Amino acid sequence: MPDNPDQQTEDLIRYPIDGVLDLHTFHPRDAAEVTREYLRECHREGTYCVRIIHGKGKGVLRGIVRAVLSDCSLVDSWGTAPDSSGWGATVVNLKRNDTSD
Repeated sequence: MPDNPDQQTEDLIRYPIDGVLDLHTFHPRDAAEVTREYLRECHREGTYCVRIIHGKGKGVLRGIVRAVLSDCSLVDSWGTAPDSSGWGATVVNLKRNDTSD
């Protein structure tokens, strides 16, 4: 326990930037922030195709993810995963960095 109870501590989680974000391990209240940060890091690393696994369930995480995607300037397009993941995952295409000067 911190000496100062008003001091907030954050547990930093290192997550691999490999183009697949599995939100099953995160609390829904953190899903939007985690998704935004993951997309920023993928874009920075040059990973432009991202799969976000949110599960099928009641669609809470799917709704959160898709709201973030609709509002994110890094996103070129997104849609339901075309494979057996179907409604349980969303595939995102990020805008590519313009390297032509």
